[in-house]
Amino acid sequence: MIYRKNLYTWEQGLRITIGIALVVGGLFSNLAPIPKSAIAIGGCFTGITGLFGFCPACALVGKKLKDDENLKG
Repeated sequence: MIYRKNLYTWEQGLRITIGIALVVGGLFSNLAPIPKSAIAIGGCFTGITGLFGFCPACALVGKKLKDDENLKG
């Protein structure tokens, strides 16, 4: 594994849920095309970080998991 997980399981689920909501909301909103795309792309990024369990921004500030059971898998 190249990366080390830095998100808890509940955090991963929340990110996936919010990512899906952002993608759907961005695609079906009445905004101009550029903001629509920006919201949808942000939702994709949020969902992908949830799927992998790794957040690059959290890694930059040094966030680490406290228990080792979340590091398996």
